[in-house]
Amino acid sequence: MPMAALLLNLLLLVVKAAAIKVATPCAIPPDDGSTVHILHAFGPCSPLGAVPFTSWEDTIMDLLSRDASRLLYLSSLAASAGRSFVPLSPGRQLLQIPNYVVRAKVGSPPQSLLVALDNSNDAAWFPCAGCVGCPSASSSFATARSSSYRPLPCGSPQCRQVPNPSCFAGASSCAFNLTYGSSSIQAGLVQDSLALAADVVPFYTFGCLQKVTGGNSVPPQGLLGLGRGPLSFLSQTKSLYDSTFSYCLPSFKSLNFTGTLRLGPVGQPKHIKTTPLFSNPRRSSLYYVNMVGVRVGRKVVDIPPSALAFDPATGAGTIVDSGTMFTRLVTPAYNAVRDEFRRRVKASGPVTTLGGFDTCYDGPMVAPAITLMFAGMNVTLPPENVMIHSTAGSVSCLAMAASPDNTNSMINVVANMQQQNHRVLFDVPNGRIGFAREPCSGVV
Repeated sequence: MPMAALLLNLLLLVVKAAAIKVATPCAIPPDDGSTVHILHAFGPCSPLGAVPFTSWEDTIMDLLSRDASRLLYLSSLAASAGRSFVPLSPGRQLLQIPNYVVRAKVGSPPQSLLVALDNSNDAAWFPCAGCVGCPSASSSFATARSSSYRPLPCGSPQCRQVPNPSCFAGASSCAFNLTYGSSSIQAGLVQDSLALAADVVPFYTFGCLQKVTGGNSVPPQGLLGLGRGPLSFLSQTKSLYDSTFSYCLPSFKSLNFTGTLRLGPVGQPKHIKTTPLFSNPRRSSLYYVNMVGVRVGRKVVDIPPSALAFDPATGAGTIVDSGTMFTRLVTPAYNAVRDEFRRRVKASGPVTTLGGFDTCYDGPMVAPAITLMFAGMNVTLPPENVMIHSTAGSVSCLAMAASPDNTNSMINVVANMQQQNHRVLFDVPNGRIGFAREPCSGVV
């Protein structure tokens, strides 16, 4: 073979290998059995087309603004009697923003969707073909292609469990309306098969989006609620999964579906620290726990008991939420944690601020350990769950904040950044939530 041809072939092999190497980080591994892989919706490999931010600061500001609206949503849920949805909120961003997505298959034959995961929401809903104003027609569910699709009638029991139930003009099928972020949504209540990983759930009840107006707030390919209400995934699959699930949430920098959602009691960790799960009769979907204190370094900080106390009448207490990015504590609790944190890193230089973060440092620093103390277990956060660091520069910030002053209940939220790289178990039949360390972010 001539030398020029040989060199050309070698060059082509190098280029091909480089292309494979570049493509591999965003490859999607197959789901297996009752285990579903999870991807952060704002990660570098997000298939949802997340907004490309020009800087780290822009990314943080966007996530903080979404969190502020999320806190308004959660506090409304905690104080709203007998409602599975919040009809309206003044938030500018997506109110029910979940930060993680999983792959689901809907219909017969199955159609693939990447649906947002939300453990503080009950219902599922997906954009359907012909939806007016839905984010993307290419990612909608084509009802005409599914042989198992069927609308539910107005008189069905499920129709009485949705917000603002009604009937389409001239038809007998059930419909409902709600306000979601800046969008108003109209959906038909329907049933079809739903599959996560290898398990198929026939006759799953969900909302089929028909019309969206007033903004672009809905998750592009739909939402799956993992709350505890009557139309939630847990309730509709109780005979299959026994109202038990766990997840490991990857970092938002993770390149792939490295996190997992594990469904059912089989395969859950046998040795895991747990704390009792509380219920709020006003909003049974939220996963309340009894947080009794916070330790910074070796010191248990002085937090008024009323700041952590569970009160179902007002919705006060502490919840574990997958949709909020950064942990929020009510003001007396947060101030106590922040002040002790600052005292221990005083030698690292002056404290600066960045948007909603009020404890930032420009330069090297060593963060003290933070331990969330619950009845029956302590969870000591690894350093990467305590501080958020700039990718270009030397700024780092304590990744917690005070709850917004305008929320209507004293609610503390253990958010997804503090949960990342842990196996978090939701064992509803045994009334407990557990935490176990489990790295699942892959290469970041």
